[in-house]
Amino acid sequence: MSEQYQPYPSAGQPLGSPGPPEPRPAAPRSVLNAVKLMWAGAVIEAILFVIGVATISSAKSALRTSNPKLTGSEISAAVNFQLGFVALAVLLWVLCALGVRRGQSWARMTGTVLFAIYTLLILLEVSRLSVGVGVLIYLVVWLVGLGSVILLWRKDASAFFKPQPQL
Repeated sequence: MSEQYQPYPSAGQPLGSPGPPEPRPAAPRSVLNAVKLMWAGAVIEAILFVIGVATISSAKSALRTSNPKLTGSEISAAVNFQLGFVALAVLLWVLCALGVRRGQSWARMTGTVLFAIYTLLILLEVSRLSVGVGVLIYLVVWLVGLGSVILLWRKDASAFFKPQPQL
């Protein structure tokens, strides 16, 4: 009579090995609210992009008036750079929102670093501008970023961003 080895029915893993990985906890309200703010930031930047494209000729005229020594190609390059920068901002808001929603810690770190960089840029920009609509828009975007960063680093969000064991 030959014996055939039959594994114990509930033992999916060999003895001594860790059990199945624990599922990621559900996203706490602070993380969900941070994601909503990130989507709001993306929408604001997308609106700014559309406005920028719609008013590209007046932006070039304003730049030409304020900097008469610039050539036509320099003016076009400056305006196109600004539009590209806004398009990149939309993309970064979306990528961070998607990553944060999945609990990926790189997204929380990236969003925080981008917020710090934006803070420095806004300080440089505000020092050049008079108070007006442009400064107000920068401030609104900055406040959206500040809110999302604060929510992402709350104590209740920490467990959600802890690395999970790989399958």
